[in-house]
Amino acid sequence: MSSVQTTKMTNWRWVMCAMLFFATTVNYLDRQVLSLTFKEFIQPEFHWTDSDYGTITGMFSICYAIFCLFAGKFVDWMGTKKGYLIAIVVWSLGAVLHAGCGWVAVHFVDGVPDTDTLKAIGDAVASAVAGLGEDATQAAKDAAIASALAKFNVTSQTLLAISSISVWLFLACRMILGLGEAGNFPAAIKVTAEYFPKKDRAFATSIFNAGASVGALAAPATIPLLAKSLGWEMAFIIIGVLGFFWAAIWVFVYDKPAESKHVNEAELLYVNQDEDDSEAKAAADDEKQMSFAKAFTFKQTWSFAFGKFMTDGVWWFFLFWAPAYFQDQFGHKASDPMGIALIFTLYAIVTILSMFGGYLPKIFVEKKGMNPYAGRMLAMLIFAFFPVLALFAQPLGDYFHSAWWPAIIIGLVGAGHQAWSANIFSTVGDMFPKSAIATITGIGAMAGGVGSFLINKGSGVLFDYAAGQGEAFQFMGFSGKPAGYMIVFCVCAVAYLIGWSVMKMLVPKYKPVVVD
Repeated sequence: MSSVQTTKMTNWRWVMCAMLFFATTVNYLDRQVLSLTFKEFIQPEFHWTDSDYGTITGMFSICYAIFCLFAGKFVDWMGTKKGYLIAIVVWSLGAVLHAGCGWVAVHFVDGVPDTDTLKAIGDAVASAVAGLGEDATQAAKDAAIASALAKFNVTSQTLLAISSISVWLFLACRMILGLGEAGNFPAAIKVTAEYFPKKDRAFATSIFNAGASVGALAAPATIPLLAKSLGWEMAFIIIGVLGFFWAAIWVFVYDKPAESKHVNEAELLYVNQDEDDSEAKAAADDEKQMSFAKAFTFKQTWSFAFGKFMTDGVWWFFLFWAPAYFQDQFGHKASDPMGIALIFTLYAIVTILSMFGGYLPKIFVEKKGMNPYAGRMLAMLIFAFFPVLALFAQPLGDYFHSAWWPAIIIGLVGAGHQAWSANIFSTVGDMFPKSAIATITGIGAMAGGVGSFLINKGSGVLFDYAAGQGEAFQFMGFSGKPAGYMIVFCVCAVAYLIGWSVMKMLVPKYKPVVVD
């Protein structure tokens, strides 16, 4: 018996998985600061409309999509260690820069001396409008706003200028955030492919991808309270700094498995076990870089990209709009105990249930003898039915006059998405050589970003239009803005089944790609 067989295997791959988990947690904390401060703190101060917010979240999505196309290639070119390090430093810087948007905005506009005055104006306007009640006409609201502004010797044109400039400033900061965050998943999927055999990748991906749920879970318990006690600016700064701490640790803990002093020969053999298969070995050994033009010639690329396009926007819609939804429809602010409880419960459901998403295909492979791709596709079909529950969120919330039903249902939809996400990411490692994984992941992330732009920008425009039309805007028994939410929920409900069907049509059976 060889010494390798009798040596106890190290488990450094799980340390790497933990690093990916924490990076993804920080990623989603940074991403969610805006959604949890928008409705209660930022919108009243800068006088944004839902369409303004939709523009910011939508443009973040499209910029993220564009950056993702090149981020994967950048990670493949730069290498995992440097590529991931640069990505998190850039997105952390972008997160922190949001805090200066108010200060810069007031220095661009005459008539508002400082941010404290701007906040006071926002509070006065919000109070004046709120005092009129929900049935007030637009003319009454305009008169109340003008009266509130007169106390500060400020005109509506000044507020319009502040609103417009602040939107552009936040857009610039979101672009920097998106530039860095685009590197997270291509780098993380590449690390997973480096450190885990194929049969374990979906499970490892589900663990690190749970960082998205944990970040979304921790966010409502921390960010609104930080914004309420220290100001929304400090919420961006404190959360943003976390990424710099992660970067400092990454420098010392990451090396490729074959070069890491923490990985012994037994673990290295376990990690590289797929190379015993001649077909997999041919793909794994092929380290030729894949060009974009070449990548788009494979149906496997289009399958992955379409699946991401159809489904990423659903997750991002609920991530960006759930706090606003609970405030708009049920009056629960993000910083109120009920608002915190709703968002926390939603993402607690996501976190707990999504952990099983990566384990299900492992059961299909090990117990049923299926190949990894077939097992993953079967698991994804099961998870594609979870979002259908979104059809019942608005009706049950309205019938019982309670936000708990939508919170629970959205949590189940989110759990289905995260389970789906863990498996769709792993299909890349199943079919593409390691040298191309980050590139293909970046292409898919770009497609997901385009889908996210469409649903977020479209939702903002739809909600403003529906609110303006009031009772004249009807859909499935709802009117006004509730009807708008119902329309978006219907889109979310069917997106995954459409995505799965097209993916299966493009790649009906497992077929690995070899770079010529």
